This record gives sequence, structure tokens and C-alpha cells, in this order.
Amino acid sequence: MNFLICSTIWLLSVHLLRENMSCWGLRSADGTPDRPHSDPKYSWETLQRQKRNWVWNQFFVLEEYTGTDPLYVGKLHSDVDKGDGNVRYVLTGSGASSIFTIDEKTGDIHATKRLDREEQGYYTLHAQAVDSKTNAPVEDESEFIVKVQDINDNEPKFLDGPYTAGVPEMSPLGTMVVQVTATDADDPTYGNSARVVYSIIHGQPYFSVEPKTGIIRTALPNMDRETRNQYVLIIQAKDMVGQMGGLSGTTSVTVTLTDVNDNPPRFSRKSYQYSVLESVPVPSVVAKLKAADADIDSNAEMDYHIIDGDARGVFNITTDEDTQEGVIFLQRPLDYETKSSFSLKIEATNRNIDPQFLTFGPFSDTAAVKVIVEDVNEPPVFYPLIRKLMVSEAARVGTVIGMVSASDPDSSSSAIRYSIDRNTDLERFFNVDALTGVISTAKALDRELNSVHNLTILATENQDPSQVGRGIVLIRVMDINDNAPVFAIEYETLLCENAAPGQVIQTISAVDKDEPPSGHRFYFSLAFSASNNNNFTLRDNKDNTASVLTKHADFRRQEQSLYLLPVLIVDSGSPALSSTNTLSVRVCDCDVDGIPQACGTVAFSLPQGLSTGALLAILGCIITLLVLMLLIMAMLRRRKAPLFLEDERDVRENIVRYDDEGGGEEDTEAFDMVALRNLNIIRDSKVQDISPETASVYPYSASAISRTSYKTLPDNIVFQEFIWDRLKVTEVDPSAPPYDSLQTYAFEGNGSVADSLSTLELPSSDSEQSYDYLSNWGPRFKKLADLQLNKSIYRW
Repeated sequence: MNFLICSTIWLLSVHLLRENMSCWGLRSADGTPDRPHSDPKYSWETLQRQKRNWVWNQFFVLEEYTGTDPLYVGKLHSDVDKGDGNVRYVLTGSGASSIFTIDEKTGDIHATKRLDREEQGYYTLHAQAVDSKTNAPVEDESEFIVKVQDINDNEPKFLDGPYTAGVPEMSPLGTMVVQVTATDADDPTYGNSARVVYSIIHGQPYFSVEPKTGIIRTALPNMDRETRNQYVLIIQAKDMVGQMGGLSGTTSVTVTLTDVNDNPPRFSRKSYQYSVLESVPVPSVVAKLKAADADIDSNAEMDYHIIDGDARGVFNITTDEDTQEGVIFLQRPLDYETKSSFSLKIEATNRNIDPQFLTFGPFSDTAAVKVIVEDVNEPPVFYPLIRKLMVSEAARVGTVIGMVSASDPDSSSSAIRYSIDRNTDLERFFNVDALTGVISTAKALDRELNSVHNLTILATENQDPSQVGRGIVLIRVMDINDNAPVFAIEYETLLCENAAPGQVIQTISAVDKDEPPSGHRFYFSLAFSASNNNNFTLRDNKDNTASVLTKHADFRRQEQSLYLLPVLIVDSGSPALSSTNTLSVRVCDCDVDGIPQACGTVAFSLPQGLSTGALLAILGCIITLLVLMLLIMAMLRRRKAPLFLEDERDVRENIVRYDDEGGGEEDTEAFDMVALRNLNIIRDSKVQDISPETASVYPYSASAISRTSYKTLPDNIVFQEFIWDRLKVTEVDPSAPPYDSLQTYAFEGNGSVADSLSTLELPSSDSEQSYDYLSNWGPRFKKLADLQLNKSIYRW
């Protein structure tokens, strides 16, 4: 079985071929025959020799079909099909049934959906002819392709747009700016649907675009950024080679003109004038000026220079890198009285000059600057600013050291008063005359304490006290010989018992706080009290040192362990001063190499036969005795403890408050009421303790009181006797405190005129007593009034 391409034009040929062979027929939807496969086995000669072979062919169908009926694609036909309905056609493959349908009886193929070549360009299908009754194949399965034929349904698109680009200003004609590219999704191999040409819609006459390449170029020469720095172009891409009916797409291109140094700096004026106070400090900014430059960034950077003027060295100029301003600053102090104005010539020059634009003119400009100095009231000025003076430390109080001088630099020449800044002379060693500036001593000086005094002298204008000038005075105190020499260090001299006669046991030196101009010279000798010393001698080495030597041998620690040697040291000052220093020499037990092993007093040695255990026993007895003595002392101190509190806890003249309510007469625990009511017993027991000396001071003797009962005496006498008894007991008590104290005795006398205050002795009953008045006393007594209703007794 063979596939054969048959079209309406070749119908006659197909009928002629059918007479010679049996074949499948494939008819395209457009009626044009498909090309046979290029394989040689499908050639016409092969078809004549081999029957029932399939021929691979293609169907073509247009995309984007918009009709209401299914689109006819082609027709399948087998020579086995006699038209009697015994052959059924089956279509399988990609898109079969969902997109492509086949009439099982006629073999007509239709597309039921609209196709898009950009989504899928072709479909591979398989055709099969089977027996309609048995489904047995009557022809071999054949494969064919349905290709979607392109139409111009996609406009060109700029996938990278919108574009931004830059081109230097003043570029020549035709300078390339940027290239734009548009893509068309249509088939580039079929027709002109994907052939794009470019054109510029907006942006003329400044720029142009090449139609085929999309390259944008400058269309005008010497475009100036300072006039216009940005352009927005609209570029169109149109398919169908730009012909009528083609689809188009657009994009924007933003072109920025980049700066070049084509503008020189220019001052806005040819002359400038500034004023400055003469008191401004160095390096203050005097003025700022700027040359205008239409360029930007590095092309606008410039340098400023002072190229002429009468202020050489007084002013300088530099460039502010942020603002590109010329900053004029002060290099030397100004003085209105010396010069009141200055003239400068300033030049501004571009740093980065492009040679190709030199024809635009010199890239620099100049301007004249005049600086006027304004007068201010200046403080006095010292001449010289720092003065050095000298004074002897032996100078008396009031000695004139020198003087300072200051003057008012202003034309008014105000009078000046001098004073010392006491922060620099806290101990007030010096004074200065307020009118003349003469400096003198105010206290005795000591070079060894302070050899240089740094004073600040203040000069104040009389007319304007706020104007104060300051000067420095350095006073050096000259030395005199007022300190005696002493030992340089505290020497520790060790002498071996086996030292030989004439052996040097110590070399000494001296120091002196004074500083003579020619240096120190010390003289050493033994003091007069040691001139006849038999043990040691002193040798002056003539180099401000001296050596101590032994006179004999056989020194013994047991005999004398320490020697004190007085040394006299005299300096070379005028007058010469001297001091006696004591050198301690300790006798030591040394080894054979002369190294001391033990020095000073010989240690106590234990008696022969006394063991360590015996020493420990003696030590234990001593410790025991000490402990017993401490215990006895502690007991004695405890027995003599005072009745009253110690000084820090003394409560005399203090008020001690107890918030306790007494129990009344029923309280028999706090006080022994029986003892208070039976004073005769108390009297008889106490009278025997009173000495005859103390009894004579009272109007009632002890014998008289003993014979008289308390109850037979008047009440006032009872109180007196009771208190006197307590007083006598206190005075004869050795442990009583030696000062007066207040003692309170809770005792109620017999036969009180006011009678008892207790409600228990009232003849009336509780019901007869009225407490209504308590309610009138306020809310504080309300509770008490309520309690009376319950017949409760309260004592106040």
C-alpha cells in the first residue's frame, strides 16, 4: 500500500495511476499536492515495483482561523475502500480528537480549534485504515505532519526597552548613541511577517536611526549640554518590511548629553570688597568668592591663586572642594594702626582642560579683591611678651626684681593698671606696682622648694576694664648656701669580727640641696667627740667620698655589737656649712669569705641540761596564770557594773513613755500593797541600817520614829519619813550612782481629803452612776460610753 499526493489539478493522473496500483490518497486542504519524501525508496520507480507502501507527506493549515465551521485540512483515502462502508479510517497522534477529527467513512480531516503557530508549529499524526467489522488493519499505519502555516499576527517587540544612553556634548555628526533591537514572533522563513525596519517617530532633527540595524546616531553637530541636556526619542519597528498593513511596535530611548569641559570659569564681577576686624585670629576665614562654571563634576573643578597685590604673606587662598569656592584666610595678625586695607588679584583656573576645546578661549579668569581692616578696641600688649628675671633666694621682702611694660595699641592710648594673676602665684611670693609695673618680693623665697616662678601679669585698660592683656614673667631664684650636706643614703655598715687592721669597711658620700655654680666639694672628718676613737679612722678621698677604716682587729660581738661613729661633713660654700651624721657599724660573725652570717647582739643560749619539754612546761604555766588573771579581772568588772545605763545610754532628762494601762488596786503583782500599808514593819527593818552620822541630819531621829507608829503621825510626816528612809538607803549604798536622780514612789497616803479615786468604794450602785456626759465629749469617748452600758469598769 502506498500514500500518494493527489490534488484537484492532478485528479486525472491519479485515476491513471489507480489503474496500475493500489494506493492511499492524501489530499491537502489547499488542493496542492505535497512533495514526496526525498528518500529514494519512495521514488516513482519504487512505487511501481512495491505496492501498498506509505508515502510521507505534509498537510498545511493556516493559523488563527476565525470561521464558525471546522477548518478542512485534507482527505485520507485507500484504494481498498470501494465506497461500501467496509473500511474505517482511524487518526491518532498529537492533537488527534482534541484538535483534529477524521470522518471514519470518508477520511476527511478537519481542525476543530483555532491554531497558533507561535505556540506549536506542527503536529505529527498517524493514519490507519481498518476493517469496519473486524477492526483488522487493511493498510499499514502511516505517519504524516500537519504544519501550521504562519500569518502576520505578531507585532515587533523591543524586549530590552525602554533604553537609556548617553553621548558627549559637542559630538560630531553621526556619532553612534545606542542600538535598539526588536523581535517578531512570526515565522522568519515564511514571507515578510518577521522582517522589521526601524524609524524614528519623535526626536528629530537631533537624532536618526538606521532602518535595518536600529543604530541611533546624532543628526546635529555640537549639541550643547548647557542648553539642553536630555532628549527622549520614540523609535518604531515595523514588520512586512515597513509596507502597508504591517504591524509595528515602539520604544522610548532617553539620551543624556554628558558634560565636557567646554566652558571656562568666569567671575560674576571684576572687583570684590570685604571687611574684616583687626582682632580676628589666625587662620580665620576673611572672605569667599566663586567663579561660575557652566560645566559639572570634574569639568567644573578649579584652583584659585593670589597672583598680585600688596598683602603678600598676610592672606592666602584655597579651594573648597565641596562648593568650588575660593576661600581667603588670614596668615598673619592684622593691625589697623599699621595698615588699614589690602588689595589682592585672584585668578581662577580649570584643573582639567580638554585640548580640543582650547579654541573656546582661556580657561581662567581674574578678579580684584580689596580687604578693608576695621579698627577694634584691642587689649594692652606687653613688650616683650615674655620677660625673664632673676632674684636671690636671700632677697628680703620688698626687694625689687624688675619691671614689665605694656601699652595700648589703639589710638586712644588708655592708661594701664598692672596686676598678677594669682592663679600663677597662689602663695603670693611677689607683688607688682599697679602703675609702674615694678615687680618685688612679698615673701621669703626658697630655691630648694621652687627654683622658677612662672607669673602671668595682667595689664588692664582704665577706660575699658574688659580689655586685658597678658604677659609672662619667668623669675629664676638664684641659689645661696643655706643647706648643710648630709649622707647621700642611710648606710648600713657591717664589720666582721675577724676584720684586719686598716680594712675599709664603708665608703660614704654626701648630697647638698644647694647648687653652687662651680659644683659641690665636700670635706669629711670624724667629729670632735670621736677624734680619739681607738676603733675606727676616716680617710677623705678628695672626690666627695670618704672611707671608714678599722684601727685594730679582734672585734667581739659579745663585748660590743654596735658602734656609732659621728662623721662631720663640710661643704665649700660661702659661708661653709657643716653637719654631723652618725654612721652605725654593726659587728657580725662572718664566714671564711668575709660574708656576714649573724650580726648584732648575741642571742641568749639555753642553760646546759634544760630540755625543750621543760621550756614548754614553763610556757604552759605562764599562759595558765595569765588566763586566771584575766578571769578574775572580768569578774571584778562585772561585780562593779553600774546600776544605771552607761553614758551613751543615759536616760536622764529624757521622757520614757509606756503605753501600758495599770491594773488599778486589784493589781497585786506590780506592787506589794501590803508592804505599803504596813510601814511600821518597813520602818523597823530600815532604821537599823542607818548610821548615826546620817540620822542626825533629819528632824525626826531614828529612835523617835521607832517608838512612833506611822499611823499615829500626820500624813505629811508619813510621806517625809518614807522618802527620807529611801534617801538614807541610797546614800549609804556604795554601788549607788554619784549623781542626783529622780525616783518615783507609788504611795497613797492615809486619810486623803479627796478620798479614794476608785469607783469601787462609791456607796452608790452602778445603776445610779450616769455616764451620759461621755456622749457629749465627742466621737473619741463614744466607745467608752457604749462600754458603760455593759457595766464594765474602766480606770483612767
